[in-house]
Amino acid sequence: MAADPRPLQATARIALACLDLTSLNEADTEADIEALCARAQGRFGPVAAVCVWPRFAARARALLPAGIAVAAVANFPEGGSDVDRALRDTEAIVHSGAQEVDLVLPYRDLAAAPALLAAVRRACAGLRLKVILETGELQTEALVARASRIALDGGADFLKTSTGKTPRSASPEAARWLLAAIATDAQARHRVGFKPAGGIRTVADAGVYIDLVAAHLGAAALGPARFRIGASSLLADIEAVLAGTARPADGGRY
Repeated sequence: MAADPRPLQATARIALACLDLTSLNEADTEADIEALCARAQGRFGPVAAVCVWPRFAARARALLPAGIAVAAVANFPEGGSDVDRALRDTEAIVHSGAQEVDLVLPYRDLAAAPALLAAVRRACAGLRLKVILETGELQTEALVARASRIALDGGADFLKTSTGKTPRSASPEAARWLLAAIATDAQARHRVGFKPAGGIRTVADAGVYIDLVAAHLGAAALGPARFRIGASSLLADIEAVLAGTARPADGGRY
């Protein structure tokens, strides 16, 4: 195997700067969100954003400095076709003062997706819209390409792989499909970002996606404006790597 051209600590710093620290458990409480926001402001620097349920977005915004964005989820996790439900979530996010909406596309009914996406895009004008395609459920390259096209045509600012709530979450294969959709679109390739989510627990895991983004979109895309990682447990490994306390089995090389 070729030597890793990027030191693991450098990978950890990119991952930290691009991390959407996430808590989307059904039983989440305000105390959980307060703890999450405290974790987002660690000794090695801030994360890019925290990602929470709409009902907690205002509390997160009040607890965080302006430099850390608040994202909240809409139409999550089911990705149904009910436009009114998606709009209720979106309007709650807008009114909370959050900056970002992570919307689940109706991946089981792609024919319904353009209308739902258009309504949500109008409702959250001025906010960053990350569209979750649930690639592990779509499974095939053709369906992922179709969903990507719908999202890009509908004004997505980011393509996101997954909710993290299904058996198959982010994968390098799905990442390649989404990144190719962005890179081959003249209107998207210098604007739209990419977010893998679900199952990314170590700096080595994150490094796979960092390399894929650099290969498809260029090294300039390796910042929070174009790249995010959705994870709840990755921060612990990032901090261990940056502190020099990670064991090879925890992070390793990739």
